[in-house]
Amino acid sequence: MVNKATKSKERYYVYLVRCADNSLYCGWTTDLERRMEAHNGLIPGGAKYTRGRRPVTLVYSESFHNKQDAQRREYAIKQMTKTKKLQLIEGAK
Repeated sequence: MVNKATKSKERYYVYLVRCADNSLYCGWTTDLERRMEAHNGLIPGGAKYTRGRRPVTLVYSESFHNKQDAQRREYAIKQMTKTKKLQLIEGAK
């Protein structure tokens, strides 16, 4: 049985990483640190896209209280041009 108090505190993150080839990858997760380790090959997992473009560096993230909002934001970011994504990253600094 899932504890509702614990579940309500769970956070969802949308993130952008810069790959070694200077490309950007967008995804969502509940654990940014673990996801970065996976993308960099330190633990199993990570996206197929980032495996050949390591190392990756976290350059942007947003947090959400529910998965649906995070997934909507991930989709919106993926629809942006690279120029718009770079503006998003710069605006967060």
